[in-house]
Amino acid sequence: MASNYRPVAVVTGASSGIGAATVVALGRLGYRIVAGARRVERVQRVVGERGLALPLDVTNLDSINAFVEEVQKKFGRIDVLVNNAGLARGLTPIAEASDQDWIEMWETNVLGLMRVTRACLPLLRKARHGHIVNLGSIAGFETYVGGAGYTASKHAVHAISRTLRLELNGEPIRVTEVMPGMVETEFSIVRFHGDRQAAKKVYQGVKPLVAADIADCIVYAVTRPAHVDIDEIVVRPIAQATAWKVARKT
Repeated sequence: MASNYRPVAVVTGASSGIGAATVVALGRLGYRIVAGARRVERVQRVVGERGLALPLDVTNLDSINAFVEEVQKKFGRIDVLVNNAGLARGLTPIAEASDQDWIEMWETNVLGLMRVTRACLPLLRKARHGHIVNLGSIAGFETYVGGAGYTASKHAVHAISRTLRLELNGEPIRVTEVMPGMVETEFSIVRFHGDRQAAKKVYQGVKPLVAADIADCIVYAVTRPAHVDIDEIVVRPIAQATAWKVARKT
């Protein structure tokens, strides 16, 4: 990284997990960080001296616009946008699933990602080389019982990422989708509405990935030479062959 040019990285969902690990990893490389999430006090602890912490609710258009306006005023451009904000809710079959769970996943994982990207594109176009990193999932190309709402939303992220690659072709803006398997963060606690015992069972008998493993993938993608686009990264723990086939030690 040239010493006279410090790229600006925007990370959504930065209060914990993969988002927080990405903030730390990019901050260590000298990126100027703008980190956003609803729990802004936690974002401030994550960012520390590395950059700017701002409130951001990706399901609220006014919040998105206010966030991007602050980035515009402070930095005038975005070099890297990491669309990390996302969640899963519930693990019940379609016949029994909650509308509210479906709506929350779609508003966050799909509409939130598209709205943040749309708002940030003018600033990405002001950078020497822009880069959009979308946090997908193996649920973006696999399915499993009880996962219709989540897998549908992550299939949408996969489609959005590929569409952006077509729409931005010819511009100096790269698009990468990172698709992790089992990563032990707050993800399962959120999915099971705070039930820590249910969340713990997800990783029982398995050594899952951790947030830093995914941050490493993001760092790899964004630090390639400008002419290199890492379209997709699929990463799983060695014990996981598919979303539902996992070798567990007893």
